[in-house]
Amino acid sequence: MEKQPTPPPGGTVDLDMVKVRSHLDARDVDIGQVLETHATPEMERKVLWKLDLYLIPLMGFCYMLQYMDKLALSQATLFNLTEDLHLKGKEYNWASAVFYFGYFAWSWPSSYLIVRLPLGKYLSVAVFLWGGILMCHAACKSFSGLMAARFFLGVGEASIAPGFALITGMFYKREEQPARQAAWFIGNSIASVIGGLVAYGIGLIHNHSVNSWQLLFLVLGAITSGYGLILFVFLPDSPAKVMFFNKTEKSVALQRTLQNKTGVMDTGKFRWGQVLMAIKDPQTWFLVLYTLCVNFCNGGITSFSSIIIAGFGFSNLKALLIQMPLGAAQLVFLLLTSGFATYVKQTRILMMILNALVSVIGMILIWKLDSHNRAGRMTGLCLGAVFAANIPLSLSLISSNVAGFTKKSTVSALMFVAYCVGNIVGPQFFIPSEKPGYPTGIKAAMSGLVLGIFFLICLYVYYMWENRRRDQLYGSPRQLTEAEELQDELSNKTDGEIDSFRYVL
Repeated sequence: MEKQPTPPPGGTVDLDMVKVRSHLDARDVDIGQVLETHATPEMERKVLWKLDLYLIPLMGFCYMLQYMDKLALSQATLFNLTEDLHLKGKEYNWASAVFYFGYFAWSWPSSYLIVRLPLGKYLSVAVFLWGGILMCHAACKSFSGLMAARFFLGVGEASIAPGFALITGMFYKREEQPARQAAWFIGNSIASVIGGLVAYGIGLIHNHSVNSWQLLFLVLGAITSGYGLILFVFLPDSPAKVMFFNKTEKSVALQRTLQNKTGVMDTGKFRWGQVLMAIKDPQTWFLVLYTLCVNFCNGGITSFSSIIIAGFGFSNLKALLIQMPLGAAQLVFLLLTSGFATYVKQTRILMMILNALVSVIGMILIWKLDSHNRAGRMTGLCLGAVFAANIPLSLSLISSNVAGFTKKSTVSALMFVAYCVGNIVGPQFFIPSEKPGYPTGIKAAMSGLVLGIFFLICLYVYYMWENRRRDQLYGSPRQLTEAEELQDELSNKTDGEIDSFRYVL
């Protein structure tokens, strides 16, 4: 006999108000204000407008700096970094990959610290330190020194994307998250567009005491550390600590996201039981395997795009400018697919499959077109970068479909571990003797994208099956009162434990 949904208990809620008050008071939230505030549509629009105006630019500019800093090593090769540091054989490949060893090493400690520490302050300090480490690249004199600098740069950057994904889930409703994840991720695309232009400008500076590649690291690192100080002041730790909200707006901001049931207010305590639940959850491993496979492509394209473009017959400085269309193509598909997923429900995974298919077509063009067909192969490289537009969509799946703050941070950490492994393995297929065409690397990247599409299809089928199973077992989700929504939000339960939770596709 099917279990029916439990009816509301006569307008009352079995809610331990003392416990809830203590839980929220620790975060400077007035429980009475939250439950008594009647948020009008006009108030919600005002809060949403303020969030978009202040929060998205803060995160977007930071993410732009992160990708520009990541591209800096590839750009530095055009300024004779490999010759000055006497890199031989696959040493450049390993210098590219060791960044992700640092990223990997810090993913698990970061998932713990994100829960235990004030989120905004933790991320700000990480940004400040990563900028300083980037500046240290200019002091490298050998392969070993470059390896050390790249490792610690990965440590510094490991917290940023998972942290921004958690902030987005903390402040926005589930249906709002794809557009907002995409909004701050646009910084990645803008960096691809203007990064080459910035490097080109730095390359025109002639200084006999500092090499162009050293100046590139010094300038970008100084800007990043300076921005870390700005984030320390303005990036909030939670909806209760937004400096540009009054008390009523803070209550409205919290009320807006109660229906998410993803435990964004359950911070300050790391719950090991939720770690085990994350490991047992099939959605975790479909996301992890997808991320691992597609980053075979990411590792190669990010590290070797400058060399591949130079191999099309362009000069070193022109190769920096020619990278701009890669970011433009990524930006176009990011806006199209994230916008579509925002306004058409249950299409996030379908849009991710579309982006990956476009990248597969791009890889085929690079692989099969004649080496003299520069326009066609460059088009392929632009399309090959489109899969990166899936990153905000995949992050929105985590923020919308994983409940429990510790479980969410664990799944994020596992996904970014897979991101690191993929980026470590991917460049190893780019064999130095095949420079600048790298056919083995291109085929490996294409294979990874195809496998990624397969795991996205598996995830889509799993979500559909699980939602139908829950509908049959518990009935359709009913509309809860604000007090009941608050109880679910503070219940420390995961998506697998809340009967009314349904996955978005």
